[in-house]
Amino acid sequence: MSENDLDRRFNEAFELASNMTDALPPDVMLRIYAYYKQATHGTVGFRPINNSDLRNAFKTNAWMQISHLTPEEAKERYIETINSLLKK
Repeated sequence: MSENDLDRRFNEAFELASNMTDALPPDVMLRIYAYYKQATHGTVGFRPINNSDLRNAFKTNAWMQISHLTPEEAKERYIETINSLLKK
């Protein structure tokens, strides 16, 4: 599978995710966020966590937990996650 095909499928999944109207559980939203950030920005760098901003602390933590994935692996997992949500 070519990189262009992966990017095309990733962009399609992003469009589908952007148009979802159903509320998702917080853990699923964090996973989607982390896969997207890893796919588009690579491994998260050190970020001091401000305890007064709990939402961003959870997002950063979710991203750090999957930082071992390559951007390509993160794209695949993002695509798989979005597709699995649409099948429900």
